[in-house]
Amino acid sequence: MKFYCSYFMLLCMICNVSCTTTKYFTYEEDTPGTEIGNLSQDLKIDPAEDPETSFKFIQKTNSIIHMKQVDGLLTVGEVIDREQLCHRSPQCLITFDVVAFSKEKFQLIHVEIEVKDINDHSPQFTHNETHLDISENAPLNSRFPLDVAVDRDVGDNYVQSYHISHTNHFVVEVSTREDGEKSAELVLIKTLDRETEEFYTIEVTATDGGTLAKSGSTTVYIRVLDFNDNSPTFEHNSLKVELSEDSPIGSRVLKVHAFDPDAGINGEVVYGFVEGSPSEVTRVFQIDLITGEVTLKDSVDYETKKSYELHIQASDLGANSVSSTCRAIVEIVDVNDNAPEISIKPMTSTSDRVVFITESAAEESFVALISTSDADSGPNGYVRTSLEGHEHFKLQQAYSDTFMIVTTTTLDREAIPEYNLTVISEDLGTPPFKTVKHYTIRITDENDNAPMFSKASYDVSVIENNIPGSYMTTVVARDLDVGKNGKVSYSLIDSKTPDGSPISTFVSIDPHSGSLYTLRSFNFETLKEVEFAVKASDKGFPPLSSTTLIQIRVVDENDNFPYFTYPVLRNNSADVPIPFNAQSGYLSLRLTAQDEDSGLNSELSFHILEDDAKLFSVGKNSGEIVLKRKLTAQCGDVLQIKLSVVDNGREPLSSMATVRFVVTDTGAQENQVVILLRSKNEETLEFDVWTAVIIGFAGCCVLLLAAIIILTVTCTIKRRRRNFGRDGLYGSTPLSKNNPGGSNIYGGPNAFLRSEGDSMQPLYEDKSLDFEEKLFLPYEKYCLQRSGTSNTDQLSVKDSGKGDSDFNDSDSDISGAAQKRGLTTFQPL
Repeated sequence: MKFYCSYFMLLCMICNVSCTTTKYFTYEEDTPGTEIGNLSQDLKIDPAEDPETSFKFIQKTNSIIHMKQVDGLLTVGEVIDREQLCHRSPQCLITFDVVAFSKEKFQLIHVEIEVKDINDHSPQFTHNETHLDISENAPLNSRFPLDVAVDRDVGDNYVQSYHISHTNHFVVEVSTREDGEKSAELVLIKTLDRETEEFYTIEVTATDGGTLAKSGSTTVYIRVLDFNDNSPTFEHNSLKVELSEDSPIGSRVLKVHAFDPDAGINGEVVYGFVEGSPSEVTRVFQIDLITGEVTLKDSVDYETKKSYELHIQASDLGANSVSSTCRAIVEIVDVNDNAPEISIKPMTSTSDRVVFITESAAEESFVALISTSDADSGPNGYVRTSLEGHEHFKLQQAYSDTFMIVTTTTLDREAIPEYNLTVISEDLGTPPFKTVKHYTIRITDENDNAPMFSKASYDVSVIENNIPGSYMTTVVARDLDVGKNGKVSYSLIDSKTPDGSPISTFVSIDPHSGSLYTLRSFNFETLKEVEFAVKASDKGFPPLSSTTLIQIRVVDENDNFPYFTYPVLRNNSADVPIPFNAQSGYLSLRLTAQDEDSGLNSELSFHILEDDAKLFSVGKNSGEIVLKRKLTAQCGDVLQIKLSVVDNGREPLSSMATVRFVVTDTGAQENQVVILLRSKNEETLEFDVWTAVIIGFAGCCVLLLAAIIILTVTCTIKRRRRNFGRDGLYGSTPLSKNNPGGSNIYGGPNAFLRSEGDSMQPLYEDKSLDFEEKLFLPYEKYCLQRSGTSNTDQLSVKDSGKGDSDFNDSDSDISGAAQKRGLTTFQPL
């Protein structure tokens, strides 16, 4: 069945669709196998030219009709009983829809087979015998209705004539009723004489019009009554009224009136239906015995019966009453009381309300067949049909009151997986009746979507020394398709690591979940980054796939100890020479170290662990070991310190070394003296926090005190100038008197001197520093000491040349004459 549906849907998509109606007929009671018609011949389709031609029922309802798939030959499947199939309908049709498949064409065929009646039933009367009481005074031409004979056949095979056995007093007259049926009445043609003959027996025979006529008979027993010489007479012997089919029960239909000129009970008239009236009349109508008013006893339906013929009898109450009859025709008027009916025949479905179609169906693909009908007549039975729900589908008329649902565009299940359509049929009655039928079209999936990763690339960090099998991350790809088409599996795309190893030896991936795991332990020092691709594939045919890039960054772990690279250690120690006359600030050694880790784990700092003489300090970041004070003989010949280098990891690692400084008799070089400065990035001197706070507080106090002194001196000088004039005692400073040039003896880069034996020399000299940097040396004031061998020409002090002199802006020399004027000694403050 699935193969047939798929094959049929494929043809619907690729073939041209056309519709036609073909009509045939057959006779009831034909033997099975009787040929009815050949669709291929009638439609001029030659199966020999197109071997792929085949004919199939759209919806097989029964086994009455058989059809060959090869050429569409229609035959009788089983004996047809027309009366059972269509009852007494004038026309009996078997209708069905057939599709003709061919190589290049798809044809929808509506087949109508008329089942013709054969004369296989005899007329039958309702009663085998009938009893009539007729007064001997009955006037000539009095009529007495007989039972209606019924024949299950139709048309000419139905009852056509009535005959009675030979009698001199009666004849039979046949009339055609409004519904087309024949009815018979006995007509009195000769006056009756009860005293001569009281009883008559007449055989009535009904004959149909078949080729081999069939007949049925009933016996009428007539009793002649003593006469009541006047019988009731109706105002109208024949009436015709209209009754709306939606009239409620109890509605008045008509009223008859009969007059009897007799007096007393012979003139009292009562009404009723003629004995032997059809059951459908007595079921639907009732008559008032006294008033003659006919009312509705049961509902009527125009679609079931369009008219009723009533025979009303009026009788007086006298002895030997003779009744008279009135014929009343009640025509049922159609009202719009039936809603249209909708029948949907899908091409492929699992229920009567759901149809399936593939999303690869082409435009104007056939989906389902819709048939509409309305049991009403006239405008009440005209039906308009429309389709609502979505513009992707439309109705295309196949033939009268039959439509096809076809697609108007290509379909996409991922955008709209299901359509809820509404078929609306509305008649043209007043008010109109509407029928609404909901229908669901589900789109079957095609593998037209590749899996899509949630990210174009994934960045994953893995800490080195990880445990093999550790979880890294999960890649996620979504496929909009369903079923196998949407089931995603993951795999690694073959690639190499920087060292040439297959990526599959480093990582693995769960094919179902997309989770990535490590297969080995990573080492940051040998492999810092790995890049590879992961493919996501679906299970459709053909399978679709996409890829994403995975970048694994190995995160360094502090797993390597730092080590000294200079000085070269032996047995974790080194000997370093130091001159005997090394001054304070002398650069004794510049340490270097290395750590195989990276980042914070490779940031190193140097520390002195042991220094018994307290002679050295080390730059935390630079590794420069300098003297904190001048070497003396008391310091010894070998100065030993214990050092450590520490990395900046979360759990720091360190290495230690011992450095022995061996004092030599070689003098220190000037370029080996360094200034103890605090730079932006390091500190050569390590201060205690509280020491720094105290120094800062003391500095603030000194500045405040200096400001007070300056303010006091300024005020005093101004006051004395007012008292003594400009050339008073304090008009110039003692220093300016002794140094007429006004030079600042503290100016210049080499201003701070001290005595070394019999000569004067700079205390600090670092040619790598400019003048402004030397201004920030530790502030120590030294004195100029007079010596017997001093060379006064060696003392020359200049200002900065920038106007910073306390006395004037000109260069000045302090010569030996200045010393003679009494400038002997400056003591440190």
